[in-house]
Amino acid sequence: MSKCSVGLLALSSLFLSTAAFAQEKIKVGVTATLEGTYTVLGEDGMRGHQTALNVLGKKVGDKELEFIVASTDATPDSAVRAVRKLIEQDKVQILLSPLSGDEGIAVKNFAKTHPELTFINAASGAQETTYVDPAPNFFRYNMDGAQWQVGLGKYAYEEKKYRKIATVGEDYSFIYTQVFGLVLEFCGAGGQVTNRQWVPLGTKDFASVIAALPDDVDAIYLGLGGADAVNFLNQYQQAGGKAHLMGGSIMIDQTILSSKGNAKNALVGTIAASGQADTWEDPGWQKFVKAYQDAFPPNKRFPSPSLLATNYYGSTMALILALRAVNGDLSNNQAKYKEALAKIEIDAPNGKIKLDANRQAIGTNFVTEVVDDGKGALFSKVVKVIPNVNQTLGYDPAVFSKIGLPSRTVPECKKY
Repeated sequence: MSKCSVGLLALSSLFLSTAAFAQEKIKVGVTATLEGTYTVLGEDGMRGHQTALNVLGKKVGDKELEFIVASTDATPDSAVRAVRKLIEQDKVQILLSPLSGDEGIAVKNFAKTHPELTFINAASGAQETTYVDPAPNFFRYNMDGAQWQVGLGKYAYEEKKYRKIATVGEDYSFIYTQVFGLVLEFCGAGGQVTNRQWVPLGTKDFASVIAALPDDVDAIYLGLGGADAVNFLNQYQQAGGKAHLMGGSIMIDQTILSSKGNAKNALVGTIAASGQADTWEDPGWQKFVKAYQDAFPPNKRFPSPSLLATNYYGSTMALILALRAVNGDLSNNQAKYKEALAKIEIDAPNGKIKLDANRQAIGTNFVTEVVDDGKGALFSKVVKVIPNVNQTLGYDPAVFSKIGLPSRTVPECKKY
């Protein structure tokens, strides 16, 4: 055989082995709100994602996972643009997306146009995403906003003896879902919600909102997050506000409790509910907190993971464990992988999570209270742990379906 022929064979072999190696990669697209009002949430979501990769690794059998990240700004259009780019240009096979509520509804609908791919929700929590016309290839391993409020209404009424409250919330689907859960439980216990105010994402001036808050309420519930939450707290303190506060899930996590300035101190004593609690003593939670802390320098992270970090960790965990269950087999429109995702139960940092028939998480919820650790750091302290919270919040599904979808005015303040 000539030297030329040998060279060609060697070169051909090299190309074949390179192609084979390339085929051994599984490409995953990830989105997070790395711009806009919820930037701080997106950044910590990505820390949770990276922590999961540190713990679990990026190998599935002999295949390597490659992750490609795209930025969004919490709007539906930005989420769809990012997902479309990841699919059409980056050729990803699995999506870990999105973070925010309206984004989730949009990505769920977009998922239906790509039934051959798999979409795993990263952190979004609008009820409608999985409750209404769910996409068969969209899986959510975190609870929705209403599930994250379970226990708060009863605790406020029965333990704190609150009888009347007002709410201030961002005017979009996730906060509608949070207020939905709160109102159902608080009003069902006998309380009254006498005033509901809604503000656009990105609101900077809360003067008119603060001025309109009623004086005859026992507490004000804040369904705000990111820069909106910090802006409200600053202006509320400047206005001399003294009311008891109640918090939505992203109002009282580390994205706000670790923010700069003194405004956050107004949250000390605030009761809230969420899919996690900073002081939970569960060994799995403590192990996750340490992994998160060890992964980043103190000045590049929060003292404890935010809810977004926890959600991204759990979603990444489900993505990888289900892939390993099928040895990375994505054949036949990823049929085996989707079946594995639907069946898998994960020991997430914030408790066991399994999916219902709509591929929606059933998990553990936490009633919390904001405390100062004595050194100036704020944390959410466990008040009550509630296991096995489903999407209909313990209601008969037929009764729940008649309440209506979360909105500015739904649910009514009554016992259903």
